[in-house]
Amino acid sequence: MKALDPHAFGLALEECGADGWLLFDFQGHNPIANRFLALGGLGSRRLFVLLRPNSEPVAVAHKIELQPLAEFPGRILPYARREELRAALQGIVAGKTLAMEISPQDGVPYLDRVPHGVVELIESLGGKVVSSAPLVTRFAALWSPDEAKQHVKAAEVLAGIAREALGFAVSQGGSGLTECALQQRVVDAMQEAGIVPDHPPIVGFGPNAADGHYEPKPGKDLALARDQVVLVDLFGRYPGAISADQTWMGYSGRNPSEKIRTVWETVRDARDAALDLVRQAGAAGSLLQGYQVDRAARDVIERAGFGEYFVHRTGHSIDQDLHGSGPHMDDYETRDDRTILPGCGFSVEPGIYLPGKFGVRSEVNVYWSPTGPIVTPSAPQSDLIVPG
Repeated sequence: MKALDPHAFGLALEECGADGWLLFDFQGHNPIANRFLALGGLGSRRLFVLLRPNSEPVAVAHKIELQPLAEFPGRILPYARREELRAALQGIVAGKTLAMEISPQDGVPYLDRVPHGVVELIESLGGKVVSSAPLVTRFAALWSPDEAKQHVKAAEVLAGIAREALGFAVSQGGSGLTECALQQRVVDAMQEAGIVPDHPPIVGFGPNAADGHYEPKPGKDLALARDQVVLVDLFGRYPGAISADQTWMGYSGRNPSEKIRTVWETVRDARDAALDLVRQAGAAGSLLQGYQVDRAARDVIERAGFGEYFVHRTGHSIDQDLHGSGPHMDDYETRDDRTILPGCGFSVEPGIYLPGKFGVRSEVNVYWSPTGPIVTPSAPQSDLIVPG
């Protein structure tokens, strides 16, 4: 189980308006609790762990799943019958306000991990449940210095792989190169570099690039024609580290149309507007909320007349999960008003998708280090990659 700094823990609880943090997990459905407790085991029964300042942790665990708690640094209340579960829980929650992974009206799905029925159970036993959002940001979403170092290293390697793959692909228009073949080229390069993909890379040619999370399928994928947009979105990590997540763009012709160039430049400028906001906040020693970063990018795209074609948030949290539980850069799908704390990481990836024609996305990552924001890779894409 992760150790908590008592002072920081107390401040975060105060921000939540809570007496303690009640972690709940069942079958690994709550990655925040699962990651924080790091217990392992089957997890086929409900588990509760109460954390309070200056108090020993208390776990309520089923009698057939006590082995993972062998080194638990606190008190264990075993249960088997449902009456035993209720009695154990009532003893630790009655009269207390508990922070749990909930989000009112499912406002932030990545934070809304505790089933409504569990909330009802806690409240029926005399507890009050509030959102643990500040605790999650501070204690579950922050990167360690080594994780940050490994992410930066992976980001530079991925950028090199993307440039090479696109440099190859854009010269192959009309040759029969398929999306799956280019995808495999990227996977092979990642594996050779020791980077583990979180998921097969996204590779889309022409109209398929307009499908934000398109997945090429053998036999159903496109072969690259001349004068088509090429999108490559690749993500991976060194084992045990934090993922890097990037999207790069190319064009299989020497002279992209004015429309394609306009869309590319708009997306690139939107990305850079978000990064400028982040850098300015870092230089001023101020903090941002996730929705503000989204707004900076979205305003650029809307002013250019493409607002209706930017159909997702600007970025997602990155922690031990590629799509993490910390603040998201979102004032569109949700309004994420959580503060981005030093130690958080996230993507910045605006896009414009013209159905049936083409799509453009440009993605980089940001690690907000203790001394300020660091953008990875160090040299984001500045222009479309075209045949040399």
